[in-house]
This record gives sequence, C-alpha cells and structure tokens, in this order.
Amino acid sequence: MLWPRAVKSRIKTGGDQEIVRSYPYRSACPSTVWGELTANAAEELFFAGYTNYFLWLDQPQFVATLRWKLDSGCRVRFLLGDPDGDVTRHREQVEDVALSVSTRIRITLEHIGKLGSHEGLEVRYSADEDAVNHVSLSVFRFDGDALVTPHLARLVGHDSPLLHLRKLSTGGLFDRFADHAEELWSRGVDVGETVLVRN
Repeated sequence: MLWPRAVKSRIKTGGDQEIVRSYPYRSACPSTVWGELTANAAEELFFAGYTNYFLWLDQPQFVATLRWKLDSGCRVRFLLGDPDGDVTRHREQVEDVALSVSTRIRITLEHIGKLGSHEGLEVRYSADEDAVNHVSLSVFRFDGDALVTPHLARLVGHDSPLLHLRKLSTGGLFDRFADHAEELWSRGVDVGETVLVRN
C-alpha cells in the first residue's frame, strides 16, 4: 500500500511533466544549461527577455556561437523592450539600479549588431501596448526547451525564479509560455538595421 503512494509522490504526472527543473533565482540556473540549450538548438532560438543583457555576460563567445547557429540555418530572434519607451522608463524607477534598463537594452543591440546581416536574424521591440506584459515575463526558447522567468515585483531578472520547460504535448506549460512570446512577437516593431550598432 505504501509503495504506490511513494512512487506517485516522486513521479511527475499531469501538467508538471514538462517542468525539467525549477530554480528560486534565475542566477541559480548554471550557465552551462544556457550554453548547452543554445548549442543543441537546431531550428530556432528565441530570446524574449526585456533586455537579454545577461546573456552576453554569462555565455563565453556568445556572438560567435550565435553566428555559428545562424550559419547552420538556425533562426535567431530577439524580442526587446523599447529603450525609449514609457514602460522602460517606469521600470528604471522601480528597479533603481545603476545599470539602467535602457542601457542594458542598448548593450544587447550593440552585441546583436556584431553579428552582421543574416537572413535568419530578426530583432523587434515589443509594441507599446504589450511592453508591460513583456517586462513582467521573460521567455527564452531553444527548439523544444524553454527557460521562463516571471519577474517578481521590484526584483531584477537574476533575482526572480526560473522554470526549465520541455515540450511533451500540445497545449501544455511549454506551449502556454511559447504562445505568450509569439503573441508579443506578432505585434512587435522591427528594430531595423540603423538601430543596431555594427562594429
């Protein structure tokens, strides 16, 4: 009688089957997880964090890695907040940290600019009406895996929790978050090459 109960308490069932791992802080997720997911993605990388700034710090040679993925036919998308938008300015007041949200976005744009022109590279700002929904939830997709960070109150991204999800079925947790990011993307505004700082 005890054995089935013990097994059930250890084995995931239902919606939580798509949760690979949870972390109380995004910063607690090893950088190797991000690196392996990026390296293993064959079809699509979608970085829908509001600034995506930390990626360039956490991942050695991230520009070179993304260039390699693009050259191998992988689609690479970035959805960013508008550095001059009202939500960005408000978030800067909320966070009240030295490295402002708009600066972090511009650093990401500078790094993206180093990738040069690639057919598979797309960069958009979330639409003004979506920015408040974008800043409160970051979704990073690597083919059938996703890392998701719901931002808590006044905390910056690395202090908020993170879920590692893996798609197992249609309409599960993975799809719910992936669909959210796709909806924001569908209304996003193309950044345009003139905004990217190319070196």
